[in-house]
Amino acid sequence: MNPFDRRRSLQVLLGLFGAAALPALPAVAASPAAAPIRVALIESLSGPIANTGEAVHRNLVLATERVNARGGIKLADGRHPLAIERYDSKGQIEEALAALRSAIDAGIRIVAQGNSSAVAGALIDAIAKHNERNPAQQVLFLNYSAVDPALTNERCSFWHFRFDAHADMRMAALMDVLKADRQVASVYLIGQDYSFGQQVLREAKRSLGIKRPDVRIVGEELHPMARVKDFLPYATKIKASGAQAVITGNWGNDLTLLVKAAREVGYEGKFYTFYGNALGAPAALGEAGVGRVLAVAEWFPNAPGQEARAFYEAFHQRFPRPEDDYVHLRMQLMIEALAQALERAGAAGRAGQGDAVPAALAVARALEQADVRLGGQSLQMRAADHQAQQPLMVAIMDRKGAKGVSFDVEGSGYGFRVVRQLNAETASQVHSCRMVRP
Repeated sequence: MNPFDRRRSLQVLLGLFGAAALPALPAVAASPAAAPIRVALIESLSGPIANTGEAVHRNLVLATERVNARGGIKLADGRHPLAIERYDSKGQIEEALAALRSAIDAGIRIVAQGNSSAVAGALIDAIAKHNERNPAQQVLFLNYSAVDPALTNERCSFWHFRFDAHADMRMAALMDVLKADRQVASVYLIGQDYSFGQQVLREAKRSLGIKRPDVRIVGEELHPMARVKDFLPYATKIKASGAQAVITGNWGNDLTLLVKAAREVGYEGKFYTFYGNALGAPAALGEAGVGRVLAVAEWFPNAPGQEARAFYEAFHQRFPRPEDDYVHLRMQLMIEALAQALERAGAAGRAGQGDAVPAALAVARALEQADVRLGGQSLQMRAADHQAQQPLMVAIMDRKGAKGVSFDVEGSGYGFRVVRQLNAETASQVHSCRMVRP
């Protein structure tokens, strides 16, 4: 972060948190020459799903600004700011691997990615190989939204930490609501044709068989990811099937275009989604989505409690444009957990190569004990599989101003009202990870 950006960040955060932030500010000024601790964000920053990468970037910027406003990361040689550096994967595995190599060559030892489990899987494998061959240049991988369950089960890695609930955890929360929805007697399953989308459909069928064996699956379909421009043929089939609900893990434009097409063909069923609460989906549905679109997440802007409200209002002050209204508390908690782990590793005197910044191995061991709280939400890292443990919520789309809907999404006039909350213990699932530790 250049000096102008740092000054601007501090000014903004002073406005958000008031005079209470003042005592932390001199700590930043006290060590202006301290090298920043850099985090490489590897995401789609161009192409058809660039909006998802830009949305993540805004979240990580806010999270690092919060850390820097209170003085940065306290290490043996003073305080270091956190900095996010952008690497464009263009949504492609090979581009993401090239970005990883560039980040490592630039001396970055912490990588963050999440939008695509296929990309995340490739990064996990590449980082594990790199770390084995280059013990003095080991790299840590922070995952905020790649939710294929395999990544913390059979493909688990010591170097990989997931801060989002995986797909099976999300599906279980959705099914907890669908189980009680006796108006739904038939469903249509649709998803993106890659590891995550395939897993969502498998788990949906398995869960329906257990919790709602009376529900008929009247359609099942996978489509190419980020390549379909016209979803009208899919929406037409969904309507013709007579399905009373759609279950989908689609995200980005693949979700927005799907729900828009559903509205255009006059589909009146419900949507049980993983990500129907953001990135244009509510605006695309409009009134057609009220009472019919459900989403699952670790947190929603209309989550109960003053802490949640204050956090969301702070985000809006930092990013006031409606099109920038994409906030996920787990991404904020991820950076808080990283800051906590860096300081714990630093206090233990486990420096990296050539400076006081802790080595990736030391940070990973500290991150296994992460326990952080922000905005009324708590997160603990499970050391056995590096899967974050946190509450989950299911919410339904409604008009802004309705009971429980103080905030809308992206200026659409529609927000999401929380209808089910699961504590971390209830949301947790058993794992099959057999962690290989260095």
